[in-house]
Amino acid sequence: WSPNVNIFRDPRWGRGQETPGEDPLLTSKYAVGYVRGLQDADEPNRLKVAACCKHYTAYDVDNWKGIQRFTFNAQVTKQDMDDTYQPPFKSCVVDGNVASVMCSYNQVNGVPTCADPALLSGTVRADWKLNGYVVSDCDSVDVLFNNQHYTKTPEEAAAKTIIAGLDLNCGSFLGQHTKAAVTGGLLKESDVDKAIANNLATLMRLGFFDGDPSKRAYGSLGPKDVCTQEHQDLARDAARQGVVLLKNNNASLPLSPTDIKSLAVIGPNANVTKTMLGNYEGSPCRYVTPLQGLTAVVPTAVYLPGCLNVACAGNNLQLDAAKQAAAQADATVLVMGTDQSIEREGLDRVDLTLPGQQELLITEVAKAAKGPVVLVIMSGGPFDITFAKNDGSISSIIWVGFPGEKGGAAIADVI
Repeated sequence: WSPNVNIFRDPRWGRGQETPGEDPLLTSKYAVGYVRGLQDADEPNRLKVAACCKHYTAYDVDNWKGIQRFTFNAQVTKQDMDDTYQPPFKSCVVDGNVASVMCSYNQVNGVPTCADPALLSGTVRADWKLNGYVVSDCDSVDVLFNNQHYTKTPEEAAAKTIIAGLDLNCGSFLGQHTKAAVTGGLLKESDVDKAIANNLATLMRLGFFDGDPSKRAYGSLGPKDVCTQEHQDLARDAARQGVVLLKNNNASLPLSPTDIKSLAVIGPNANVTKTMLGNYEGSPCRYVTPLQGLTAVVPTAVYLPGCLNVACAGNNLQLDAAKQAAAQADATVLVMGTDQSIEREGLDRVDLTLPGQQELLITEVAKAAKGPVVLVIMSGGPFDITFAKNDGSISSIIWVGFPGEKGGAAIADVI
């Protein structure tokens, strides 16, 4: 179920890391390329994969100060809907010919998206001509009944969603209550048949009924095809291209490998592995951490975490040792930021400051450093790092996102 093409409108949203950003045009272009790359096969109307554009629509809050995605009602004007939230989904369907659209947990203007006939049967199916199926986010139908209390009975919830245009329920709710909705006269069998037909048609395009899948064009692909050198090189190149240069005083980057004989690598994200993947990750072939990437260039590099974890609470700050290492090194690289304990699905941030004592660690280490200081921010969402921009002791700043399994090598390449 990918790609996530929600608009990253509030930078504190925990799932922003899954999206390409806040720009509807950029997100629309990204969506089309992503979908076509997954789906397009050599034969017309065939699918390699059934991509799914999610979460439809106006979804950009998970859990912020007690406001939950399961009960959130997004109040959106028609202009804002047309200008901001809908363009990526329209591009998915109209230009990408996506095989699936996932409706979200939230309500839009008082109606759960998975029970809104105007959004599903009207816009997605009739206006945009979806050739595929509409699926609920997992347990969304259960949520609109048990959390939002949108209907009085589960049978009514089943009927409303299917009539609205829902074809597939991620979860068990429709399996438990659809038959009773039909026998109770709330739903016609023809409505159920229509939903089933949309699902089966997609399975046919995928070749599910064409015999031995290994005989199909892509049926022999397996793990051996994932971890090829070509694909690992691609992971490194993608991470390298994703790096954003935010500050580079006096052209201090790139550092000269011949001039840097000693290097201090400091920070709670300096030697991480899984953190680099973000959320909804695949199984990595082989990690290269920032420390490993930098050590490959400067074998004598000294590593100190500075904090035991990204929360960087006062009682796990290791400031003196970090300052001493920076004072003795020809250059210092600080790898800071977040991980899934700070921002993720189900967890939004409340502000844009770096966690805990990270700002103190950065400032004090930079002040003590003998040589140039490179600040690396590894995160899904943005941070207010005005303090670092204005600090003359910090020569360079780069943002690397969650750069994937070869992120450390890419960071070293850029530095």
